[in-house]
Amino acid sequence: MIRHIKRLPVLLLALCLLAGCTSAGTQDAAATRYKVALVAKSTKTDFWKAVFVGAEAAATEYNMDLTIDGPETEEDYETQNEMIAQAVENGAQALVFSAIDFDANAPAIEEAAQAGVKIVVIDSAVNSEKVATYIGTDNYSAGQMAAQAALKGATGALKVGIVNYDVNSANGQDRERGAVDTFADSGRAEIVATIHTLAEAASAKRDTLEMLRAHPEINVLLAFNEPTSVGAAQAVEEMNLQDDLCMVAFDSNLATVDALQTGVVDALVIQNMYEMGYFGVESAYKLLSGQRNSVEKHVDTATRVINRDNLFDLDSQKVLFPVS
Repeated sequence: MIRHIKRLPVLLLALCLLAGCTSAGTQDAAATRYKVALVAKSTKTDFWKAVFVGAEAAATEYNMDLTIDGPETEEDYETQNEMIAQAVENGAQALVFSAIDFDANAPAIEEAAQAGVKIVVIDSAVNSEKVATYIGTDNYSAGQMAAQAALKGATGALKVGIVNYDVNSANGQDRERGAVDTFADSGRAEIVATIHTLAEAASAKRDTLEMLRAHPEINVLLAFNEPTSVGAAQAVEEMNLQDDLCMVAFDSNLATVDALQTGVVDALVIQNMYEMGYFGVESAYKLLSGQRNSVEKHVDTATRVINRDNLFDLDSQKVLFPVS
């Protein structure tokens, strides 16, 4: 589903009329409205909805024509590639993109860049040198933060289960590496089992139940994005294990925040989704308007850990509910 966000330059047109601008001058002014396409991993989750709010705010501020699109599932990189090609065909001058598959999305990005489209990547990287800037979480560091929260929240020897999503998605793999390295450095944690499930709650719940039943020794559970966190938390609650293991999850929606309050989840690693969307579209504007030197190669959006101790702090509430 494509969403179109258009803002007519009302003030500009009014000024032109007052100054006696010709119709040709008005057409030239309208022609400066850049066309940007945002192709996300999905349009379904609260994570992406918050990204879109930020993107739309930047499109309004910079008077840009923005379209938003994404596949039904976070595994469908083929549809993403088709959406990229369609955006180019529709005249997009810049692409704001989050890759489902680090390698498989690369050819479509390369083709878009060869057609003259500026490439901005948010959230999850793609294997292309044509990317002008990456904006998003430092995912390795976020994985470290998740492991550190578990080490702080659990005592004694840790038997860790990891619930991750698509093995070809760069951000999930970076988070896993950060967590695994931190656990290894601690000297008191063992990775008992790792699963890669579909990025949807039902699949994550089913696969987490299977893992926990096969490995009853697990006393720490990590999940690395919103859908896997929801599903893994549901599995913990169904097995009534909330008092027996420490769970650290990613991202916020009503389900994960409720799980934090009830004790099913012990800590949430929260990304700044609004900033990803806003800075992604803002960077597209700068690239198109000749401000390339003001665009950084890598922009790290803020990430923080929220637990029951700081849940109701004002700063925590702002990042938990960025679009409320």
